[in-house]
Amino acid sequence: MNPRNVLILPGWQNSGPDHWQSRWERAHDYTRVDEHDWMRPLRGDWIARLEEVLLACDEAVVLVAHSLGCIQIAAWASHSKNTSRVKGALMVAPPDVEREDLRQMLSGWAPVPLQPLPFPAIVFASSDDPFCAPARSAQFAAAWGAGRIAAGPRGHLNADSGLGDWPEAHEHLLELMRL
Repeated sequence: MNPRNVLILPGWQNSGPDHWQSRWERAHDYTRVDEHDWMRPLRGDWIARLEEVLLACDEAVVLVAHSLGCIQIAAWASHSKNTSRVKGALMVAPPDVEREDLRQMLSGWAPVPLQPLPFPAIVFASSDDPFCAPARSAQFAAAWGAGRIAAGPRGHLNADSGLGDWPEAHEHLLELMRL
């Protein structure tokens, strides 16, 4: 599989240079999907951007999402006619955008689509993610038909979590790429 067809989908405010997504992008030549506005994300714009980048790829893709990127995948998959172009998705730390505090920060992202994804997916979730309770991330994974990996108490599974290159998750990505 062409590594350029691994699409990195950061969450709100993008992923900084020490984030595992940025490290993977640099190390493996994966493609970051750049959004028009990282600070005021609009669900429709993000869905359209994913569709645009996906259609420009020369073969099937694997999606690698963090945080709001997970909700982006679920929302995109519930509308797109091009889901067959996705081999699989690695979804890390989905936020509960239906919580009142997040609903105010990320207006327009609720409700979370809870339909099965039409491709294999794996959800990594932390037991102490400040943006999503473990029971809620388990509900997302079950509704999406995704496998769920409990990552232990590691916060939001971002640069602050001290994951470095996060080889454990990268192994799961490589499995998705081999599908």
